[in-house]
Amino acid sequence: MTQPDSSIAQLRRLPPLAALRAFEAAARHVSFRQAAEELGVTPTAISHQVRLLEDSLGFALFVRRARGVVLTDAGRRLFPTLRDGFDAFERAIWELSPRPRRVAVTLSATTLFTVRRILPAIGRFRERFPDYDLRLHASDDPVDLIAGEADVAVRYGSGAFRGLVATPLLAERFGVLCSPKMAIARPNDLRGATLLHIEWRRAGKAPDWRRWARLAGIEGLAVDRGPRFTEDDHALQAAAAGSGVVLSGLALAQPTIDAGLLVHPFGPVIEGEAYHVVTTPDNRDAPAVCAVCDWLREDVV
Repeated sequence: MTQPDSSIAQLRRLPPLAALRAFEAAARHVSFRQAAEELGVTPTAISHQVRLLEDSLGFALFVRRARGVVLTDAGRRLFPTLRDGFDAFERAIWELSPRPRRVAVTLSATTLFTVRRILPAIGRFRERFPDYDLRLHASDDPVDLIAGEADVAVRYGSGAFRGLVATPLLAERFGVLCSPKMAIARPNDLRGATLLHIEWRRAGKAPDWRRWARLAGIEGLAVDRGPRFTEDDHALQAAAAGSGVVLSGLALAQPTIDAGLLVHPFGPVIEGEAYHVVTTPDNRDAPAVCAVCDWLREDVV
């Protein structure tokens, strides 16, 4: 085919854009009705634009039939070029259009709190706050919020975190947990059971078996015997498997209790402290931080 010379090509002697767009949509759907729905016009308007294009080109693009339309050979040859051209227009415009930058917000929490409470609710955060990317930092070592190592933290304690703003989130209590298969129904049943121990980092306030036995008024319980775990979750998994009875936080074990894998058969309980949402005074009102705090209060606990 003879190509137009450069001077003519620069004039862009093309049919009206509306007619080309109508044809491309009609050819893609092979339907004037569906093309009209896509472009928000009537089928008559699509038919009119296609007819204008055919008159401009001097050849037919569709064969009109009672039950629809069929592309002619010329229409089949023209359609891919127009389709690719419109796709290229859309892609170029999208790439050039300014888009709001997504905001990343980092939440730090202990490993067990992250596994037991945060991860099950992570989908709800994406639903409620699609413009924020939540980054999780799971560690039992506290991060330096002032230095910007995280934006928000969940910390366990009295709430007196120097230089930070803390809001109570979830109170913790410690009690006896075991698999329902162990059929432990009374405190005296513990005498024949394997006691599982968690090596708490805060030894001064550790909810250990000795404290629990004293509170329960049980004497002669082998409170120093049994396997020891440095990770809370490992002890809970062992208890759920029926390997023994553990003294652990009831709040963080609640999802496993709800699933029927663990039971809290009897008291007493040891009152603990609370999990707090912690921010800095400077960022407490930042929209991303407020989103995380709202989500923690309303969906996580």
